[in-house]
Amino acid sequence: MNNSKCFTNTECEYYPCHSVKGDLNCLFCYCPLYFLDCPGNFIMIDGKIKDCSSCVFPHQGEKSWDLVQAELQKAISK
Repeated sequence: MNNSKCFTNTECEYYPCHSVKGDLNCLFCYCPLYFLDCPGNFIMIDGKIKDCSSCVFPHQGEKSWDLVQAELQKAISK
């Protein structure tokens, strides 16, 4: 595992916070896509709060680094 792109913090008091098959990537514990219209599985609460508790998009092992980088690049290019 490339620790600059993925790590799992099994000592965290909230671990596991998402149901992920395989490695849970804790690198994006606070999602950098929160303020974007991301492809993750989120719901809006009262139209104001993004509830990402069912989302595994940024937590899918090492590949999540590339997925997040691609989404950020899309947002920058707009």
